[in-house]
Amino acid sequence: MKTAKSFLQELRSNTAGNTLAMAGMAIFPLAAMIGGGVDVSRIYLVQTRLQQACDAGALAGRRQMGSGNWTATSNTSAQNMFKANFETDAFGSYDGTSSFSENAGTVTGIASVKVDMAVMQMFGFGTKDVSVECDASMSIPNTDVMFVLDTTGSMNCPDTGSSYCSNNGNREASNARIRGLRSAVKCFYETLAKRNSDEDCGSTPAAGSENTAHLRFGFVPYSTNVNVGKLLPNDYIADRWTYQSREAVTRLENVVVDYTPGTPYLYGSTFYYDGGWSGRSTIDTHYDVRNRNACNDLQPEDYDDMSDSEGSRYNEYTWTSGGQQITRWYTDVRGSRYDYSTSYSSRNDRCQIRLRTRDIVEQREYRQVNTPVYEQQQVFSHYDYKPVTFNVSGLKAGGSTWNGSVDLPVGNEGLDTGVSWDGCIEERQTVRTTSFSPIPVAAYDLDIDRMPTTGDPATQWGPLLETAVWGRYDNYGNRTSGTVSTSNNLSRNFSYTCANEARKLQRWDTPSDFDAYLDDLDAIGSTYHDIGLIWGARLLSPTGIFSSENAASDTGGAIDRHLIFMTDGDTVTSSTQYTSYGVEWYDRRRTSANSAPSTSDLTTQVNSRFLAMCNAIKNKNITLWVVSFGNGVSAGSITNLRNCATSGKFYNASNSAELLTNFRSIANDISQLRLTN
Repeated sequence: MKTAKSFLQELRSNTAGNTLAMAGMAIFPLAAMIGGGVDVSRIYLVQTRLQQACDAGALAGRRQMGSGNWTATSNTSAQNMFKANFETDAFGSYDGTSSFSENAGTVTGIASVKVDMAVMQMFGFGTKDVSVECDASMSIPNTDVMFVLDTTGSMNCPDTGSSYCSNNGNREASNARIRGLRSAVKCFYETLAKRNSDEDCGSTPAAGSENTAHLRFGFVPYSTNVNVGKLLPNDYIADRWTYQSREAVTRLENVVVDYTPGTPYLYGSTFYYDGGWSGRSTIDTHYDVRNRNACNDLQPEDYDDMSDSEGSRYNEYTWTSGGQQITRWYTDVRGSRYDYSTSYSSRNDRCQIRLRTRDIVEQREYRQVNTPVYEQQQVFSHYDYKPVTFNVSGLKAGGSTWNGSVDLPVGNEGLDTGVSWDGCIEERQTVRTTSFSPIPVAAYDLDIDRMPTTGDPATQWGPLLETAVWGRYDNYGNRTSGTVSTSNNLSRNFSYTCANEARKLQRWDTPSDFDAYLDDLDAIGSTYHDIGLIWGARLLSPTGIFSSENAASDTGGAIDRHLIFMTDGDTVTSSTQYTSYGVEWYDRRRTSANSAPSTSDLTTQVNSRFLAMCNAIKNKNITLWVVSFGNGVSAGSITNLRNCATSGKFYNASNSAELLTNFRSIANDISQLRLTN
């Protein structure tokens, strides 16, 4: 029989059963590792889904809030979206809570759940609290917005109703479309810039939510023309430009340049009394005078004493007669008239000599005949009314500074006269065509980005000068494209309007400045959609004439670009309006040179160029929003406007309330929701 000692010794030397013991001891740490992995995976999954639900809820609440205030509806939207993304007791969680609040435009969410450990309970780990936070705010990326706004005469008309109204007598109706437009743009500004305008937009931007990103707005009001000239550097405007104007024609004549003075001579005199007679006084007495006749013989002769000095000349007057110049003037010589009488007394044979006096004036008329001196000179003969090229460089004041007028020889008899410039421009070179797909290379007017070349008028613009332009008509009152020669002043024979001055892209950090600009917009003129869109594109383009200002933000960041085009009607043209292409009847720059354009010709041109510009803008990665306003837009124009817009970016507002809603919707779409945490 073995002893206990020998048994233990045998067991120590026998390793057959050790593995089982060791495996049993390893079960506990292995269970902890596997259980921990399972439970940690569950916690991570719950936390991830909880975070996603919180994010979705915050975004939903902020989107529902829009540009307004945080309301119960906003909170409900946030909670509903949270619940849609995290089901109750999901993944074994329980006691879930979620809350959302807003401060300064940022929506903050907090969510938490409890998760019981499945495996790790045997190691003393019970329940795990899982919580997350999330934020969402309305963020505006670097953004440029160019408004191209129809400010034609019809914008004075009421914003509702279908009765005809061309311009409402050039007075704004109480509910005029132009007033609705001002309100809509101001509320757009409030929504996007988070700054308060003077308009009641139904809500107030949240305090402290002003945008700090690159955000600029520009404006191109348009009607018959656009007022953009004074935004350009001097080199972009040509020094010489051709106008339908007039030129004075002269002829060589002998002209009197002076006179050789003649010798003055006394032409005649006139005497007149100045005041009354003095009383009679006795100046001498004679006695022993036999009778009255003898007394009368003693009476002195009456006489005039004109011994005073001759006065200075007066009432000088000059005229010509028989080629000679005659000058007439007067002088006065003052004196006294002596008037004698007698008084005879037969009782004592006394004879008294009596005297009275009176002031007298001699008016002397002098004349002088002057001989003319002749010289040959050019004198005015008549006007030739025709196209004339003028030097307009006097408008340039250096850099981007401009004078308001230039002297041109279009005054009376060809004299220089000041011609004012309000800033509207004539377009650069174009082509006569009806096909703009693609845009012809030589149509510089439709080339958004082409830089002008100094000294090359084809690439530059010209100042639109109303008082330097005349239409022409013949002796029968019919318009004519030929030269008209007459000494008369012809009537203008065209109509002209200039829109309010455009504004380049700029920050509008002071809302009152934004409000004031819109309040000053006038509704006048006809509807030329193409010229408004052309210049809206030029002022917005990052690669054109303002590329140094538009290519990138101040910090070098990329910019989202949006052009918002609004109109209340169809294209309206006339061949007798002075437009950006001249007086169309006479200049014919975009229609046949051989015949006067019809209204249909011009309307086709404007619409075709408008649609070509729409495509050019969209091809530059600019979002083009188009809004049709009012009930006066035809079905054909609606189609053109819809085709013009970027896909899904066309709106149709029948009244001012809908216009405001449309503009606010555009502003909200331009804004982008992003998570801040």
